[in-house]
Amino acid sequence: MSLALDPAAQDLLFREARTANTFTDEPVTDEQVQAIYDLVKFGPTAFNQSPLRITLVRSPEARERLVRHMAEGNQAKTQAAPLVAILSADNEFHEELPALLPHFPQAKDMFFAERPVREQSALLNAALQAAYFIVGVRAAGLAAGPMTGLDFAGVQKEFLDDDHTPLMVVNIGKPGEDAWFPRSPRLDFDEVITTV
Repeated sequence: MSLALDPAAQDLLFREARTANTFTDEPVTDEQVQAIYDLVKFGPTAFNQSPLRITLVRSPEARERLVRHMAEGNQAKTQAAPLVAILSADNEFHEELPALLPHFPQAKDMFFAERPVREQSALLNAALQAAYFIVGVRAAGLAAGPMTGLDFAGVQKEFLDDDHTPLMVVNIGKPGEDAWFPRSPRLDFDEVITTV
């Protein structure tokens, strides 16, 4: 095997992991979320910009507000999940760059002075971090149900501000009964990899 990661860990993170559609009612604790974040924060982003922001939807009132903005097929799943997170991109991430990139603090103004440039970079790099977050949820022994079937403008207005762009909603918890759809096919190596 040419991978350093133990096969059981490979299965946990990738081969056996799938998007969960049902969950048990076992709660997801703040300590679990902290452990997930403390692991995935080390995933690379350009200029170490770290634009991902996570809004945990815990209260019943906030859950109801969120469910109204979910696509019909995602409402019941979002209502029933032990924890729901709204993942968004902070378009003002550059304000943190002097602390996050101390050896190159001028990057803030040199590369990210213009809002459209920041928005494009925040979107790409927060999406990378969202993927790390999903893998981190799996590393915690939990299942993730990431969804983009939602009213993005509604979620932004309801939970965020003009400086944060919603990326997805992720249901989190222990998988419940009949949690998985059958595994969908994946492209083979030869269909993806080109050597030049």
